[in-house]
Amino acid sequence: MARRTKADAQETRAQILDAAESVFEQRGVSRATLNEIAAAAGVTRGAIYWHFADKSEIFDAMMQRVMLPLEEGMHPDTGSSLAGDAMAVLRAGMVRSLRQVVENDRVRRVFEIALHKVEYVDELYKVRERRVEALHGHIARIRQAFEEAVAGGRRLARLDPQQAAIGLHAMIAGLFEAWMLEPEQIDLVEVGGQMFDTFVSGAFLPDAMLEPVAPTAAGACGLEARR
Repeated sequence: MARRTKADAQETRAQILDAAESVFEQRGVSRATLNEIAAAAGVTRGAIYWHFADKSEIFDAMMQRVMLPLEEGMHPDTGSSLAGDAMAVLRAGMVRSLRQVVENDRVRRVFEIALHKVEYVDELYKVRERRVEALHGHIARIRQAFEEAVAGGRRLARLDPQQAAIGLHAMIAGLFEAWMLEPEQIDLVEVGGQMFDTFVSGAFLPDAMLEPVAPTAAGACGLEARR
């Protein structure tokens, strides 16, 4: 028997993940079995165990296959003219990510599974823990953008950077959830950008309120004369 190459192994792994997406979408993650995934992939159950310890590892790898490109999209393009404007960079990354969700069938399918077709119980509970870690990482990146904006001279009105990051994330996540239920009713990219702008404009004090206006010399003399 010819030895399998690294490329062969990667192809088999991709086949398994493709099959898992299909089976999870049809059956739900909790009800899907490794035998069903193996049959859909055209491989043996042993081949699955060669690549993955259990169903939770398959689910996690399926998520990472779409999450990594989305996370890369959150970073500014090399040589971007937005460098130095933390909130503009964050907005551009968010819009790129939302556009990928709209335009990429795989990304949309995987998020549909993650949002509506998985129960985080038994062996899948560890997946919940990894998703919580990913959530914390995403909020930390948003918080960093708010912190950089504050360091650059902007002032938050009522929230601290962590609270602002949680609020912005929750708002966009809620929009995404609504879009997943009725994608034909919402322009995810346009509405997402508008909601981002509205939240950020309300989170920061207007520039005119950042520093008190000092009285002019003429104004001060007039005040003394009236006294």
